[in-house]
Amino acid sequence: MQSLEFELRGEYVELCNLLKLAGIADSGGRGKQMVAEGMIQVDGRPEGRKTAKIRAGQVVRCGDVSIRVVAHGS
Repeated sequence: MQSLEFELRGEYVELCNLLKLAGIADSGGRGKQMVAEGMIQVDGRPEGRKTAKIRAGQVVRCGDVSIRVVAHGS
């Protein structure tokens, strides 16, 4: 499994944008499609909300890629 770390600059990032910013999706639209297709888990549970607010401390998984979201400056 590939593990990535994403540094959060604000209070949260929308799930579809996180997928784009982390390089998992080539666009926000593709990120939304991936969520709609049931490809994404947040903290071990399927997530179907495209604009779910992802905060520091959460882990997003897509296939064999895991993204750990950390607070800015951590």
